Amino acid sequence: MISRIREVRKAKGMTLDDVARACEPPTTPQTVGRLETGMRTLSVDWLNRIAGALGVDASLLVDHPEREDVAVAATLGPSGAQAPRKAGIVVPPSPSGDIVAVTVDAGIGDYRAGDAIWCRKLAQEDYASALNRDVLVPRPAGRFIFGRLIGREGDQLLILPPGAGARQSVVKDPPWMAAAETLVRAL
Repeated sequence: MISRIREVRKAKGMTLDDVARACEPPTTPQTVGRLETGMRTLSVDWLNRIAGALGVDASLLVDHPEREDVAVAATLGPSGAQAPRKAGIVVPPSPSGDIVAVTVDAGIGDYRAGDAIWCRKLAQEDYASALNRDVLVPRPAGRFIFGRLIGREGDQLLILPPGAGARQSVVKDPPWMAAAETLVRAL
């Protein structure tokens, strides 16, 4: 079994330390590095732990002859589009039980009509990790608030909806919250 942990980790923009801390239970960056290079045996348990830390399906972390990857053809920076220094892949979003989506019907703030925003549900103890990120929060009677989480005071969340002139909303003790993770936009 050939591991693709390093490729996927780099495609997600994560360091060895980021992955090590995101593992359940946490591990060390050295262990993740050894799993990437094959210096440590990649068991099914490790495969699942690393996949969970990276937020991908475990099948993405091993070579599969029938799967097609999205190759990076160029990188875009201040000096324009250039060939990548190393071959790389882009990891497409993968559905899971803790992912919900928001579709945009009309442009507002940074979002355009037709956008799909993938959000990952967070445990209450992880709400602070979503500070200064866009979040989706349920309200009673099938309503929702979507906006930037600008603060948390006890069991209250302070959310600023997108768009000019929007007023801050306060949500007390929501049953769940999901942080925006991936923007899918057709061009």
